[in-house]
Amino acid sequence: MSVFHTMEQKDLFMDNINKQSKPLAIRMSPRSFEEFVGQDNIVGSGKLLRRLIENDNLCSTIFFGPPGTGKSALARIVASKTKFYFKQANAVTIGVIDIRRIMEGAKSKIEMHAKKTILILDEIHHFNRSQQDVLLPYIEEGIITLVGITTENPLFCINATIISRSIVFEFKSLPKKALLCILDSALKDKEDGFGDSKIKISEEAKEYLVLNACGDARKLLNALEVGVLSVINNAEDLRIFDLNVAQESVQKRTILYSRSGDAHYDYISAFIKSMRGTDPDATVYWMAKMFEAGEDPHFIARRIIICASEDVGIADPRALIIAVSALNAIKFVGMPEARIVLAEAAIYVASAPKSNASYMAVERALSEVKSGKIRNVPSYLKNLNFDEKECEYRYPHDYDGHYVQQDYWSDPVELYTPTEEGYEGKVRERLFKIRKNKNKA
Repeated sequence: MSVFHTMEQKDLFMDNINKQSKPLAIRMSPRSFEEFVGQDNIVGSGKLLRRLIENDNLCSTIFFGPPGTGKSALARIVASKTKFYFKQANAVTIGVIDIRRIMEGAKSKIEMHAKKTILILDEIHHFNRSQQDVLLPYIEEGIITLVGITTENPLFCINATIISRSIVFEFKSLPKKALLCILDSALKDKEDGFGDSKIKISEEAKEYLVLNACGDARKLLNALEVGVLSVINNAEDLRIFDLNVAQESVQKRTILYSRSGDAHYDYISAFIKSMRGTDPDATVYWMAKMFEAGEDPHFIARRIIICASEDVGIADPRALIIAVSALNAIKFVGMPEARIVLAEAAIYVASAPKSNASYMAVERALSEVKSGKIRNVPSYLKNLNFDEKECEYRYPHDYDGHYVQQDYWSDPVELYTPTEEGYEGKVRERLFKIRKNKNKA
């Protein structure tokens, strides 16, 4: 009896040691909806995903969003509430053979116990198309319910056949209020957090930790843990966690960015739309984020050239010249100096008057070519004029003002409609006079 009691004490002691050895972010992971913070739009009371989980009727789903927003934590809540069999795997560490083994085990459980398996597959975006295809027949037959977790946009990294058989839930970066709640819980929790430690943390330190967490609860808790463990108790047996400690704990912000991922397209989209919207401050900010994340400067330069053509156009023809010059210049100077060249070009394009008239003209022209009237080149405009008697080509420079009325295509329609912005305003005035006289003639 006494031996059993001693062993039980030892087991409890070891469990406590193992628990405390885990990172704070793991220890503070929510175990119920009551402890889960954030994502109220999908797991708030009465919301679809919460109803499915609470009723144990979860269908195949994809959780996607930035790191530290609760995807894996919610998957663990699913595991704790389901009456079905449960299996968890990481796409980084398993291959096709492992997948087939899991699938066959799930099939056996269906045949023997009439219970399907919920498979939580973390980082599913690391599976290639062939590996994902292995899952499909088991999802279709209802042998498994897939819960795929990914930080990448599933439209780019997951087979359309799997997406069509799943419900996709997007997790958002956690707001300040949610992060503060998580931070306070970690400081007060006596079992899993630092509730038993005498910590005096300043409001400035809290604000700094939350701001630099960038919506990532895991990053927030990691920084808190590093800071707390690095501070020595003072004479009053207190650990002083001030702004300096917070700054040292965070070190450097990390930017979620992958050249083939969702953030890549989000940042470049924000960059282009800021240039188009005449906001040079936002333009240079998004460009700086791309620099910090290691984006190819040539890619940024090409986007500036496109914007100079599409959104500035003839309102300021110099914009395209400057954008092309910037692309050529960065080939010679390279990084980090190339950032200055690109900043100049981007700010110029962002600050320039805007017109998409040239862009719209070529779009209308393409539409006219595809579905408009069929037009042939007039003989006097051809490279070789075989019929000398037919109306001859009039050379504009032989006439006053270097212009002469002449038809350059049959059944003309107006494709280019210049705006009044910048230099294009002058072009508009000149073309208006020419078109007006031509219509009279």
